[in-house]
Amino acid sequence: MTVLPPLLLPLLGVPLTLFLRKKRKIQSALALTLMLAALGATLALLATVLTTGEPVTVQLGRWPAPFGITLTADPLAVFMLLMAHLVLAAGFVYAAGSTEKVVQYPTFYPLFLALATGLTGAFLTGDLFTLFVFAEVIVISGAALTAMADDRYGVEAAYKYFYISTLASAFFLLGIGSLHVSYGTLNLADLATRIAENPSAPLTMAGLAFLTATFLIKGAVFPFHFWQPDFHAAAPTAVSAMLSSLVVKVGVYGLLRLTTLLFAGQTGLLPSVLVVLGVVGVIYGGFGAAGTHNAKRMLAYSTLAQIGFMLVGIGWGTPLSLAAALVFTFNHALVKAAMLMLAGAMASRAAVKSASFEVVVGVGKYHPFAGVLFLLGGLALAGVPPLNGFISKLLIFWSGVQAAQYLPLAVIGVASLVTLVYVVRSFVKIWFEANPEAKPKAGDRLWAPAFLIALSLGLGLWSQPLVALAQYVTDWLGDPSLYILSILR
Repeated sequence: MTVLPPLLLPLLGVPLTLFLRKKRKIQSALALTLMLAALGATLALLATVLTTGEPVTVQLGRWPAPFGITLTADPLAVFMLLMAHLVLAAGFVYAAGSTEKVVQYPTFYPLFLALATGLTGAFLTGDLFTLFVFAEVIVISGAALTAMADDRYGVEAAYKYFYISTLASAFFLLGIGSLHVSYGTLNLADLATRIAENPSAPLTMAGLAFLTATFLIKGAVFPFHFWQPDFHAAAPTAVSAMLSSLVVKVGVYGLLRLTTLLFAGQTGLLPSVLVVLGVVGVIYGGFGAAGTHNAKRMLAYSTLAQIGFMLVGIGWGTPLSLAAALVFTFNHALVKAAMLMLAGAMASRAAVKSASFEVVVGVGKYHPFAGVLFLLGGLALAGVPPLNGFISKLLIFWSGVQAAQYLPLAVIGVASLVTLVYVVRSFVKIWFEANPEAKPKAGDRLWAPAFLIALSLGLGLWSQPLVALAQYVTDWLGDPSLYILSILR
């Protein structure tokens, strides 16, 4: 199995769906088919990596590394890619059953496929500058999709995202330039080798600082989070589910590459900074979610808290904490996408299409199945068994005990209880409070969130496959020479 199909399928879909812009049903069916095919290719790629025990690598243009562009599916890349394509496939299913006007626009599916291409390429590339290019594809497609949303604040939110992303792009280019001046290469494997041989080269720490700032912004980490609630709340529901569950994970992925490959052993104070920012993010995100009055904004703030748990796991840096961070990353993507879809589905059934609690209050009375899904998803976010969120938090807390990190562990443990508060509050408002204006009404279909919640429940009841895969990835990350030799051999 080669590394190209998961990337080429959504990429080829961009011009194909644009060509079919006047045949909306065919366009939608083709986009969904291509995304499902990409998911199938990713599963085959995962099987190949696990069977052979080696990454699958392609050198574009037949230029040998480190001179050409490298695409490599190492265990970390294929782990993130599986997470992304599962959620993206659900996103396309949701879009196919959405009542939003934006999904009928001729450019919606081409842009959605471009977003999928950017995410896929970001996880597969073995080159810093190519990572920058794919990150820009994510920014452009995400901003355009948000700007043309049904929500009247979509343009404002898109501008905020675009401008903060421009700042991140400037930091990214400064980091790339600093490392290229110091080491003369941007290939991740070659760069990791040269940094290990000469960590004190000029501008090395500047490069680390710029790249760290880049990935903190892209991950919407406190205090670089301020663009995130507006952007995710205003985007079309199918897109906001991807933004809050997947796009922010590019930042998490980047920090993992920094700490376990490029600067393994030379990160200085970065792990401590990540732990501090993670703890603050758990507190701020939790209380921000509890204080907002819009279901989508609530879930966007919740992402700040969930990213905080991942940062803490990365910052502690033990094998168990890294595995816990990976499991948390995967599980959060499933649950958060499902919850945003359910919030959007309820908004589509309200008298006025809005996720504001004032509008969707009591709407759930006529949709009990959606209520069951929302409650299960909320319990997963709060870490209640037998959902997958319980496994995620259990691993994080267990790794904190093993690392003797009792103070941050106590703080995030108490702060995480806030999740249960805002989940229960929103559930009661939407499904139990009286609203004489609420009427039975058709809206967005629930197939996609039902699939994701079922998967979340399954990974809670039978977590061993995901945990074992995360441990396999962590073992791989523990020896950077494995990645380096697989590319530079």
